[in-house]
Amino acid sequence: MSPADLVPGAAVVVLVLLVLGANASLWGVLGLLRWCDEHLLGRLRQRRAPGPATAPLQRVRAEQVAVLMAAHDEALVIEDSLRALTALVPAGNVHVVSDRSTDATAELARRCGAHVLETPVNVGKAEALALGIEQFWLTSRYEAVLIVDADTRLDAGYLDAALPLLDDPRVAAVAGCAQTRWNPRGLGWWGAALVAHRQRVYALTQRLLKYGQTWRGLSATHIVPGFASLYRARALAHLDVTARGLVIEDFHMTFALHAQRLGRVAFTPAARAYTQDPSTFHDYVRQTQRWSLGLWQTVRRHRPRRGVFAVALWLVLAELVTASTLFLALPVGLVVVGGTEGLALLGWPPAVQLAGQVDASRALAWVVLGLLLPDYLLSCAVALGERRPQYLWLGPVFWVLRVTDAFVALQALPRAWTTRSTGSWTSPARRAVIALPETPLLPTGSTSSTSSTGSAATADPGPAPVRSTTEEAR
Repeated sequence: MSPADLVPGAAVVVLVLLVLGANASLWGVLGLLRWCDEHLLGRLRQRRAPGPATAPLQRVRAEQVAVLMAAHDEALVIEDSLRALTALVPAGNVHVVSDRSTDATAELARRCGAHVLETPVNVGKAEALALGIEQFWLTSRYEAVLIVDADTRLDAGYLDAALPLLDDPRVAAVAGCAQTRWNPRGLGWWGAALVAHRQRVYALTQRLLKYGQTWRGLSATHIVPGFASLYRARALAHLDVTARGLVIEDFHMTFALHAQRLGRVAFTPAARAYTQDPSTFHDYVRQTQRWSLGLWQTVRRHRPRRGVFAVALWLVLAELVTASTLFLALPVGLVVVGGTEGLALLGWPPAVQLAGQVDASRALAWVVLGLLLPDYLLSCAVALGERRPQYLWLGPVFWVLRVTDAFVALQALPRAWTTRSTGSWTSPARRAVIALPETPLLPTGSTSSTSSTGSAATADPGPAPVRSTTEEAR
């Protein structure tokens, strides 16, 4: 076999690695080790334990958790979210900042028993969260603060899974496990493809990256998502939540948490929360642009240089750029090769000459075997893990959305140096909530681990909750 014959095989291998990702391979292995540690060795440790396991005396309790929600024109979904929240914590622990809403958002929140703060102008999500923390005195009155979006519905076992992770005093934040509310029958074919693609991204990034990045003493994840994450109050008190000039706050808060060494980020797939992802292409692109721009802006501002987090972040960014370039080059390459073959059939001499030098069938085989097939196999794996066969026929549509994601990611990179957020925000088009049984992301098993008053509104913070013995000692 000549070296020339090895080139196609090597190219396919490189393409496969770019699609699957070196990061996914690295953190996926660590994730597998974590699973073995928590499930196999964990059971063995339990059997060898002298007596029944008991919870630490200082474990944070549900009544010591404040909920903070920033909302802007969310009347269609906020009641469902608040009902799920008040099933887990007392209604008096729930605090809503209605950021210049023009609908019934504030009224509905009050009806659900939440404390409500209304802003006289649209200040943006980050500023609204900062106002809520300050006006409601959350970091001084509670042990932990759960930040959620207005369309978030927490799983009934969210706190049961998340609060034990705060037993480790080194943990400053617990990242929620994102799942999308998916009802394909009510979305149409294209809407179902968009929502399923986003859920596929959640499944792969959380299982292949975040699960391994947060094992034991590791803290390498670059995002504590702002839609449903739990912060230790004393750590949150040191964070500048406002993120002035940035389009989103959660990347900024995560990077600052690492930079200030306030503690590590923990994660468990059992701390599930459901969000409503865009079902129209316009809203999908707008949200993806916002996320991509927010990431690049935060990298530009913080520029992490040392530690495991910095190494993991730069590996993710390098892979993001290379994989995005590859997927963006795919349609261009196919058009060039196909156009050349077509012109060659018409007898155009330059095209005939070029077609003689390029083996179109071999190039197509590279693309199928090295790019499209591995990506489709990822869809098959998610279909199996979530027990949703819809991924099998929606999988080819994901290729188009991967190209869209690639374009948005690369287009946002230079804009990070030229774009500054004004703070105002609008929510994507919401869908009426339909009660459906939710399918777990993957089997998880045990988890080891009020009215406006001038420029800044005031609010009644409500009765102070019970503090732990540790907090009283401080």
